[in-house]
Amino acid sequence: MRIGYQGEPGSYSHRAVGELFPECDAVGMVGFAAAFTALEDGDVDRLVVPVENSTTGSVLPVLDRLPGGGGRQPFAIVAEHLVEVRHAILGVPGATLAGVREVRSHPEALSQAERHLLDLGVEPVARRDTAGAVREVGELADPSIAALAPPGAAEIYGLEILQRNVMDRAHNTTRFVVLAPGAPQVDPDDDKTTMLFTTSHTPGALALVLAELGLRGANLTRIESRPANEAWSYRFFVDLVHAPGPDGLAAIIDPPPATCADLRVLGSYVRVVE
Repeated sequence: MRIGYQGEPGSYSHRAVGELFPECDAVGMVGFAAAFTALEDGDVDRLVVPVENSTTGSVLPVLDRLPGGGGRQPFAIVAEHLVEVRHAILGVPGATLAGVREVRSHPEALSQAERHLLDLGVEPVARRDTAGAVREVGELADPSIAALAPPGAAEIYGLEILQRNVMDRAHNTTRFVVLAPGAPQVDPDDDKTTMLFTTSHTPGALALVLAELGLRGANLTRIESRPANEAWSYRFFVDLVHAPGPDGLAAIIDPPPATCADLRVLGSYVRVVE
């Protein structure tokens, strides 16, 4: 089975793939657009992508692509997975933390350690991928340039760990989802669903939707508003926990709440408890 991910070997996404599919052929992609296209074109059997982080929130380039569309092959969320994130500062052999002036990494990783890097007095420089930043540092062989990345990437690219546990919050965890081709399905054990909807343009419409979902037994674990296709219109992404199976989800969304429009399920799966 070919499992796609965004990034290079040694990244957190690569680690998530290994934990979920240890016997698979992991295929790294340059950017989320390429990763989603590979799934839609059938070049990979599954796609593993980060959807939110406990420190920095939603990964918006992923969230905006979850609805798919554009006449391409549909896909759905079929599983979730949590990865504990413990960044390290990696430098070339012989480098010292005191001598580092620049730290490269993915913008998400830099944001998760923003205050720590500020206290160190180093310049954060954004790169497309954490492991890609490690590879760059190895190629440059400049002791003043380091990478912020998973500790395991050091051995892959011949670097040394200059500092461990580099993050602003101790609970730093990234939630990944697994995407598979096809329409969403609800298996008997599935007790969590990701969906999106819009609301009518009436006072209190969103509050009424959320209240009705709650009265039906939904436990909303996340809600995020994102721009829709029309200017100044928005759609709402929601994760909710419900009773298991098709009947459990149906009790929540069938029929849709009165002020809810265009409700669409993006996938149902078994909830992972941290």
